[in-house]
Amino acid sequence: MATGRIIKALSGFYYVQDGDRVIECRGRGVFRKKKITPLVGDYVTYESDFEREGTVVEIEERKNELIRPPIANVDQAILVFSSIEPEFSPSLLNRFLVLVESKGIQPLICITKMDLLTPNGAEKIHQFSEDYRSVGYTVVCTSSKTKEGVEKILPYLDNKVSVFAGQSGVGKSSLLNAIRPELELKTSTISASLGRGKHTTRHVELIPVSVHGHVADTPGFSSLEFTEIELEDLPFCFPEMVKLSHNCKFRGCLHINEPKCAVKHAVEHAEIPKYRYEDYLQFADEIKDRKPRYS
Repeated sequence: MATGRIIKALSGFYYVQDGDRVIECRGRGVFRKKKITPLVGDYVTYESDFEREGTVVEIEERKNELIRPPIANVDQAILVFSSIEPEFSPSLLNRFLVLVESKGIQPLICITKMDLLTPNGAEKIHQFSEDYRSVGYTVVCTSSKTKEGVEKILPYLDNKVSVFAGQSGVGKSSLLNAIRPELELKTSTISASLGRGKHTTRHVELIPVSVHGHVADTPGFSSLEFTEIELEDLPFCFPEMVKLSHNCKFRGCLHINEPKCAVKHAVEHAEIPKYRYEDYLQFADEIKDRKPRYS
């Protein structure tokens, strides 16, 4: 018996890194019976009869997991959003942030394609960047073409497992290639008719990068719906609300209809971005209108 971490899953095989060795493993039949699927990022116990082949026999408890991309034990999500082509969407970014926050994953916002902006467009993006920084997020503006900002991301990758996530066509693979040119990841151009790129990533794999850091280039989230978030948990996915909630009159304030709400007061006085709060209300409505789940 030995232990390691799954760094790649492909066609029913799990590639387990144990020190300098990578062992090609199958999963035990009992996993299928229990409907458990080993995931990239899992810390596992395996047994091996041969030098490079083995069987995964046990999976350690996960600190988190994502369904798509199928990966476990993620420390950080690099949310890659383009400044243009496709157009920057704060509402979509807020949706991603809520999903990431709900999993206890640290987000880092990366805005790409800065070299394509007009001066007026650049000013708008910088204003958005300042808004998100004021909330408490880290924002890095980059260009894979000019390499602007790429070196600023590197320290955030050290000693972490990071996923790169975002819309198709925003430049995730281009950004990873700028960080590690030897990866030569396939990139796709934007389809002018669709306004989005085609998926170029076929499987999830942990790629070593920076100092003891790994990144997963992923196909992105297949669902952006809040199927696993309850209404009372939603405020905890907005850091600016967490900071202010202790000043609300009512404990457990949802910041919607309650009187003497510190969050609504901050919105009215432009102390937190209004568009963030408007998205919060929309997300709350989505959760309230969600059909009940039956187990």
